[in-house]
Amino acid sequence: MTKKVQLGFENDCVTIPVADILPVRVLSKSIKSSRKYTQITASIREIGLVEPPVVARNGDASGSWLLLDGHVRIEVLKDLGREQVECLVSTDDEAFTYNKRISRIAPIQEHRMILKAIERGVSEEKIAAALDLNPRSIQRKVKLLDGICPEAVAILKDKACTAAVFTTLRKMIPLRQIEAAELMVNANNYSVAYISAILAATPQAQLVEANKPKRITGVTPQAVARMEKELARLQEGITQIQDTYGQDHLQLTVLRGYVAKLLGNARVVRYLMQTRPEFLSEFQTISEMESVVPAEAE
Repeated sequence: MTKKVQLGFENDCVTIPVADILPVRVLSKSIKSSRKYTQITASIREIGLVEPPVVARNGDASGSWLLLDGHVRIEVLKDLGREQVECLVSTDDEAFTYNKRISRIAPIQEHRMILKAIERGVSEEKIAAALDLNPRSIQRKVKLLDGICPEAVAILKDKACTAAVFTTLRKMIPLRQIEAAELMVNANNYSVAYISAILAATPQAQLVEANKPKRITGVTPQAVARMEKELARLQEGITQIQDTYGQDHLQLTVLRGYVAKLLGNARVVRYLMQTRPEFLSEFQTISEMESVVPAEAE
């Protein structure tokens, strides 16, 4: 028989008095002075509640509701004097799951959302007020990808790169922008310091202003030349590893299985104990590995 899938939420939202909602955790005392609290307040004041809080029906007969997700939003509504709120009703009162799988919005995604809002007639001033930002900040976000090639944008579309990273990328020609984006992804490093190091190691011919000498505080021209050579070797090594990674991973997985099968033979184990005990310990370590990929690389 086919097992029926149980819905995680009730079909319809319900409007509940804010006073009847019971939080399941206590907010820190510093939350109201945080940037996050200020932005949520500005957003609710300007455009209303975008994401409804999640509640569960309380088991007793008091008519109250358990707040599973949206503690900051409910606190903001109280401060704004709102008496009722529309909520999503969960069929389970388990609160651990919420906020455990948060996907932070990347700068490029934010840029596209702002552009779409402007295309629909929302003014930059309105967006700035909703996000509690200076209108100039919105203008900078709108121009975030000016001078960045589409291929580099595609590589970094969901990465946590700051605006300063794109400012540095803009100094490179398109081909170098792609290489720099791939270097950042491979190193899982999207800091300003790292992209600045890539810029310092970029050959003069790969800069937009090729005729303008690079000036890096505290770094001699000889050191810059050495950085260029070292980064070129690093990039070549990464490319070679990427070309053979799949095949190497398959071979290592097969070898691990073969070693495990050998150690299942008592005669082999006895021979290794008598003649090569140091090999036996290493083979056992290999056979017990859960993955051939280092934990930090997964």
